[in-house]
Amino acid sequence: MSTALPDYYFRVRENGAFVFRIDSENRQRRLEMDQIAVVKLRNGEIRPHGDRSLSPEDLSAIRDWMAQRSRTLAARDMDDIHRAIDHLNLTAHWAQSKASDEQLDEITDQMLLAMHDLRSVLVRKKADRLLKAAKDSDAS
Repeated sequence: MSTALPDYYFRVRENGAFVFRIDSENRQRRLEMDQIAVVKLRNGEIRPHGDRSLSPEDLSAIRDWMAQRSRTLAARDMDDIHRAIDHLNLTAHWAQSKASDEQLDEITDQMLLAMHDLRSVLVRKKADRLLKAAKDSDAS
């Protein structure tokens, strides 16, 4: 295990992070975290904190973090969808084998509406992809 600390710390928040530079090489040998920027992932904004200016090294580290964070969030989204598929399968089994009439009465309408909405979106998106693929092959 490495004892070296990273040069930067990213405190994750809803749409990005607060960026801190780590300093452990001071006289008191204390760990200091100096906020240098605020990052917004959605629009790619990097805003220096206060009246700071960011060095090329700072910007490079921040952009690397943003790229990695975007990949992590995309992977989590896909994992969530795969889990939702598992939950739908488990729900079908529950409804068929374990659910009481009262439980089914409680959830049936909401579940059917949610499934109808999802089905509509998926069918429309698939049709769009098929039309685009057909146009792309005609253009070739």
